[in-house]
Amino acid sequence: MPQNPTPTAARARIGPLDWLMLLLALVSVGLLLWETFWQLPAETTELIIRTDLTICGIFAVEFVWRWSRAGWGWGFVGRNWYEIIGMIPFSQPALRGFRLFRVVRIVVMVSRFGRAADRAMGDEFFYRLVNRFSGGIIDAIKAPITAAVLEQAAIVMAKGQYTSTIARTLEDREGELGAMIAQKLREDPQTGRLSKLPFYEDILQAVARTAFRVVMDVMKDPRTDAVVADMLRENVLQLRTAVIQRQAEQQHHEKRPPKIS
Repeated sequence: MPQNPTPTAARARIGPLDWLMLLLALVSVGLLLWETFWQLPAETTELIIRTDLTICGIFAVEFVWRWSRAGWGWGFVGRNWYEIIGMIPFSQPALRGFRLFRVVRIVVMVSRFGRAADRAMGDEFFYRLVNRFSGGIIDAIKAPITAAVLEQAAIVMAKGQYTSTIARTLEDREGELGAMIAQKLREDPQTGRLSKLPFYEDILQAVARTAFRVVMDVMKDPRTDAVVADMLRENVLQLRTAVIQRQAEQQHHEKRPPKIS
């Protein structure tokens, strides 16, 4: 049965390249902290962003080089997934579009600490550490993150134009929908009795066109959009409240002292 490497053996594998990567990882974390929590001039921020892009590029090249030495196996990627997250530049525009960007930054920061820990303590040190505590970490953050995402979703939904979008789609198939309405009127037991009247087909087509036009007008009305948006937003907020209440109940249950028989 293979034995786990001792700390001495782990440190013996650390060469000049490892110390360089450790230094870059620590520098990148320092830059990330500085840019995130301090108000900096625009030129300083730009310099930090360019420096971070350069460091991320070095991380990527070094990661691919180690992957090639490992035989391009996907197991290497699975064991070092946090390093891939650590390669995300914190200037990435796709991430800056989220108000939860700081959560992403914290994840990137932790992953870069993992790179530094691996370099200082030996290969896969951070991987084993994360595996040991990942369950508790996920349990601690999943409810707050879910609640925050639902809150942002509710804000976005309040500004949506749902029925107007549906109306524009239906207008493209006006002929087909008009024929469907006319068919349903013919098959209806009440309106079907009027088929003996003169000009029945003309009346039927006029009623179908009028019904379609009224439905389209109602769907395009901003008030209809507001009603639908309010319903969706209320449902999302109820989900958010339920998530928070469930977390509070779990915390209360965990804090209760055990029963003494």
